[in-house]
Amino acid sequence: MPEELVTPEPPPPPCREQPDTSRAPAADGGDGGDGGSTPPGGVSPALTLVAALIGFFLVTLDASVVNVALPAMGRELHGGLAALQWVVDGYTLAFASLMLSTGALSDRVGASRAFAAGTAVFTAASVACGLAPDLVLLVAARVVQGGAAAVVLPSSLALVRQAFPDARRRARAIAVWAAGGSVAVALGPVAGGALTTAWSWRAVFFVNLPVGVAALALSARVARSARRPAPLDLPGQATAVVALAALTYAVIEGGAAGAAAGAVGALALAGFLVIEARHPHPVVPLGLFRNGAAATAIASGAAVTFGFFGGVFVLSLFFQQVRGQSALTAGLMFLPMTLVISVMNVLSGRITNRYGPRVPMLVGQSGAVVGLLVLLPVGAGTPAVLTAVAMVPLSLGAALAVPALTAAAMGAVPAERAGMAAGVLNAGRQVAGALSVAVFGTLVGDGTHFVAGMRRGLLIAAVLLAGAALATACGLRGARDEPAGAEGRKLGGGRA
Repeated sequence: MPEELVTPEPPPPPCREQPDTSRAPAADGGDGGDGGSTPPGGVSPALTLVAALIGFFLVTLDASVVNVALPAMGRELHGGLAALQWVVDGYTLAFASLMLSTGALSDRVGASRAFAAGTAVFTAASVACGLAPDLVLLVAARVVQGGAAAVVLPSSLALVRQAFPDARRRARAIAVWAAGGSVAVALGPVAGGALTTAWSWRAVFFVNLPVGVAALALSARVARSARRPAPLDLPGQATAVVALAALTYAVIEGGAAGAAAGAVGALALAGFLVIEARHPHPVVPLGLFRNGAAATAIASGAAVTFGFFGGVFVLSLFFQQVRGQSALTAGLMFLPMTLVISVMNVLSGRITNRYGPRVPMLVGQSGAVVGLLVLLPVGAGTPAVLTAVAMVPLSLGAALAVPALTAAAMGAVPAERAGMAAGVLNAGRQVAGALSVAVFGTLVGDGTHFVAGMRRGLLIAAVLLAGAALATACGLRGARDEPAGAEGRKLGGGRA
């Protein structure tokens, strides 16, 4: 790993400006060009953005599209809440843990190649999910899906980063890319409810087939990305998988088995930290967290995802199990959130360009805290319209914060480390998403005290987001007037 990621000397020396080498066209016909103009290879950056957007939308949609379909899955496949949590977390955990290495893999084989391969496997696994005869095979196929998604996500963001070397144009492109993912998260329950009602829960997986084929067709026209040296850290990757899976199992299952799994997870986590501190090419370079902007963006992304994803999961169950609504009606309850996210993500990019990432991150996280608190009084007797309106502030805050924190993280690293930074940022978000499902699912339990458990979960998420907002206020203080994506920021501790 480059010295800037691992050099331990405190205090860090002054950062030297990085030369902008991303403007030179890749030797293999890869990225190049000036901002949004067509590069020498003849491939428009806009085409690359569309391909990356569709791929990101596809893999993000599957993190939330199953939520409203869970009760139907449980009835047909005879599974309880704990088993259904694994339908969500089997995908999310594979997504989160493997993304730690797939960011480096994207750098190593080239983002365009990684994107195409990941999309192909994801599409095939989606078909397997739709054909699954029982929950065991469904969860297994979901794990494969999540592993493929872990390849698609960082490579899609790396493609955007490489296609738009100009900082301001890149910020706008990242805002569009992030909008695709955010809309997919919010649209998931709506699409899941409609597909489940019109056909069955299996449709939420089969719908990926035409979208995946379209993404593959577009990826064939994307310029080849340069390959960059990026050694893999297999011991770190293995301990990360064990730690995340064991800790999630501990939260979901509880009891003696959960306690044993928690101990295994704690030991694996300790081993992971030791390996990362000593490995010459760590899967998660701990020096990255010495950079205030990068560390704040990663922590903020995790907190926002925990609150938003956990809220969507528990509300999807609340509408059907407590209010007795149909899958379609439950999905339509999320429509106002979807519309708000579609608009706010674009505005967030413009605000980030003008004020830097700190302002939209701080306002967005604070707004999400208010949104979680507004949902606390919601109960079985709350009018449907009022409930739908109460969900809007959470989506408003999250949609404002996510593009800004993504731009902050990508702007904290030089171009050649884009895949690594994308992997760490989004792995943190997916880990938070998996834990939110485990925590909210455990709190609502068997449904006897569903509303009380839901409120406890919302309050926990609000506290975490408030802490992230405070970290943003302090950690990004120097970035107030910096445009998103400014080059040459140090990664922490060493030479830039």
